[in-house]
Amino acid sequence: MHPESEKSKVNNPPRRLFTRQRRQLSDSARRNLAQAASLHLTKLQQRLPPHAKIGLYYDGFGELPTQPLLDWCQHLGYLPYLPVVGSLGRTSYGNNDKRLRFVPVYHSKLVNVPTRIHQLGMKQNHSRALLWASELDVIVCPLVAVDKSGNRMGMGGGFYDTTLGNSHRSGAKNPLKIGWCYDFQVVEQLQRQSWDVPLDGLITPSGIRWF
Repeated sequence: MHPESEKSKVNNPPRRLFTRQRRQLSDSARRNLAQAASLHLTKLQQRLPPHAKIGLYYDGFGELPTQPLLDWCQHLGYLPYLPVVGSLGRTSYGNNDKRLRFVPVYHSKLVNVPTRIHQLGMKQNHSRALLWASELDVIVCPLVAVDKSGNRMGMGGGFYDTTLGNSHRSGAKNPLKIGWCYDFQVVEQLQRQSWDVPLDGLITPSGIRWF
């Protein structure tokens, strides 16, 4: 846990402002916006090897739907994966190991993937075929907000920052960290903390940008 004194320095807009806006969207509006965002995936494709391994996530909290990402993977022969929390049991990190591992997706629809509900409410699939984040080519990261420099406000659990921290600090190229969100989630500037891992790129319905 980070010191309370460090937390107090954060002067970001509250997460509830963005979650409220997400909840106000209808299902059809979400699907239409996700379809618009998916049109920009061709520019991400240019940076990927054949049969790239792509980490996705379930859009269970009103996020921009991720089904078009799965469709894109399957159309181009990319290998989609989903995150699993707490797959390692008790480790040197203790019982609260936040490092994610990733399991392959064998279904064409995310709603058909067998899942269990994590204690924080996240859906996750369990499989023996687990990969570390460093074994993926791309991780599409969930977010609450992102600024124009690629700084990401996460969902609050710290899973992605913990998972990607070592590779980011070492300067590793993989995985490429991509945000996927609505345009209203993009803000001018966010306060960045020492443990935050910035994005490499961002896809919204209006376009793609690189950082």
